[in-house]
Amino acid sequence: MRLEDIRPQPGSTRRRRRLGRGIAAGQGASCGKGMRGQKARKGGGPRPGFEGGQTPLYRRLPKLKHFPRYVRRPQYTLINLRALAKLPAGSEVSLESLMDLGIVTTNDGPLKILGDGEVGVPLTIRAAAITPSARAKVEAAGGRVELVGSQTASAGS
Repeated sequence: MRLEDIRPQPGSTRRRRRLGRGIAAGQGASCGKGMRGQKARKGGGPRPGFEGGQTPLYRRLPKLKHFPRYVRRPQYTLINLRALAKLPAGSEVSLESLMDLGIVTTNDGPLKILGDGEVGVPLTIRAAAITPSARAKVEAAGGRVELVGSQTASAGS
């Protein structure tokens, strides 16, 4: 098979309308666009939001004061407790150790531990943030949690 032998599936394409090719063609003369006017021209029609000269909706509504255009939230490297269940007892969990083990492959910012899953062995967790449910599960298993880094430092990354 060669590139020039490729054809569309039968019935998958339709012929284009040949406009302005005489009355017998079905779309002759004004090509189905009526008589003159803006909508009959090339690129016809007003811009989106135009309401015929009336003040458009996007200008009638008030602006929201003190509404930031972009809210910068801290970006975290997220991991669930389910992924930490395979670690041996007494392991130290940090972003660096997880990357060395291949559990985390990309560094998207400071480490945040989420509470989905169970952990049955005591672990020492060093993370920038941890959810309350994850903290409770780690401490119930005999582990401990150390928060490293400040929230303001992670917000700038």
